[in-house]
Amino acid sequence: MLMIDTVLIAQALLGAFDNLWHHEWAARLPQQRGARRELALHAAREALYGALFLGLGWWAWQGAWAVLVAAVLAMEVAITLSDFLEEDRTRTLPPFERWLHTVLTVSYGCFIGLFGPVLLDWWEHPTGLAPAGRGWVSVLYTLFAVGVWMWSVRNVLAVLRLGGVPAEAAPALPRGAETVLVTGGTGFVGRTLVRQLRAEGRRILVLSRDVKQARAQLGDGVSVIHTLDEILPETRLHAIVHLAGARVLGRPWTTGRREVLRESRTGLTESLRALVQRLEHRPAVLVAASAVGFYGAPADDVLCDERQGPMPGTFQSDLCAAIEHEALRLEGLGLRVVRMRFGVILGRDDGALPMQALAARLGLAARLGHGRQGLPWIHLDDAVGMVMWALRRNDVRGAVNGVAPDLHSQWSFTQALAASVGRRARLWMPGVILRALAGEMSTLLLDGQRVWPARALAGGYSFRWHQLDAALQDLANAPRGVALSHHQGHTPVTLDTSSRARQG
Repeated sequence: MLMIDTVLIAQALLGAFDNLWHHEWAARLPQQRGARRELALHAAREALYGALFLGLGWWAWQGAWAVLVAAVLAMEVAITLSDFLEEDRTRTLPPFERWLHTVLTVSYGCFIGLFGPVLLDWWEHPTGLAPAGRGWVSVLYTLFAVGVWMWSVRNVLAVLRLGGVPAEAAPALPRGAETVLVTGGTGFVGRTLVRQLRAEGRRILVLSRDVKQARAQLGDGVSVIHTLDEILPETRLHAIVHLAGARVLGRPWTTGRREVLRESRTGLTESLRALVQRLEHRPAVLVAASAVGFYGAPADDVLCDERQGPMPGTFQSDLCAAIEHEALRLEGLGLRVVRMRFGVILGRDDGALPMQALAARLGLAARLGHGRQGLPWIHLDDAVGMVMWALRRNDVRGAVNGVAPDLHSQWSFTQALAASVGRRARLWMPGVILRALAGEMSTLLLDGQRVWPARALAGGYSFRWHQLDAALQDLANAPRGVALSHHQGHTPVTLDTSSRARQG
């Protein structure tokens, strides 16, 4: 059984990696309405894998019971083949994911070949379950079973949640409706922005690396293209919203990763500039996403408004400065350019909040380092609302801080988050440990900024969620998958010195 166990353990570990890396991190399947059937297949397969691990870990399935084990193995094959077809129908798999699926298929075939003689031997015995515990192997298989069953339940819940989100009918567009090009339209902010633009009667053109997945997710009322070359010179674009870019928080900031982060933003901005140059009718406005990382890691008592400069030599500041530099080049082509410097965007189903809220529910909310570092935040409603405001207002240009006017430190934010889920924050993560584990990327967590939305307030933008407690309570209570409310009828927020002074 040693060889069988080795193959099965390798299969389990590779499968877990595939789930985490590709399904969760890269494709974000639990947030994709078009992935509902694929998630259902994953849930069924994981449920069977859990039964297989637990069954093989503790018993020999003899006689007629061997037929049941063989049936489970056959069902695994059928589900996997259906999964392959569903993946080809709904999304384009990256080369590494296809390679890993091939390895998993070969590995499963090896397992069947090695396990077949054992099944035949069991078949020849009288029907019954014979205890066959094997020490640490049985314990490991039990842990595997619990893990995949938990993942199966999680996918079932995602299927049910996505099933409760009705497909949005394409609205009837008025004659001459404005066309908006959105990059990153399938991302966290992009999905909600596209819904808002559609609701207002705009024509939407989304640039996506995975056209199949984007079409399945966004619906028939959105046009999806794979490259900007598909846009003809005579196309009339009225506005461009540039949200695309690789995730900054996650993988270590190696030299290669830094280049990916920079190129995923600046390279595409250069392509947008080339597009604008060849269009017969140039768009009026570009709203480009940047971040408060532009300000680097200032002292805790420094209040950053849009007049504050960057901090050269700090990677996050250099990255944001490069992004904004490329965006500003489009001003020379006659566009009104708005550089939206977002803080931490809080949303119900994606972004940074879900994992933070889960940690808080488990009692793991912690003060990071001294905890006094600023943590600028904004509700997803207002992040989208600011983009819409920037598109509408011809007098808005330049840098705009996309943050709420309620300043908090990391520790006061964490305490508020824990309170919103009925818990208390008690833990502490020393900064030296976090820097040792995350390297330079730890600066995102340990070196914050106090950022003030001066231009948004001066320009009359009215925040729907201008207090952190109310925003967190809304996100804690909002049903999953429900579209966020439209930004209408909000009470304007005036500059309040008490809010500016809040540091928790």
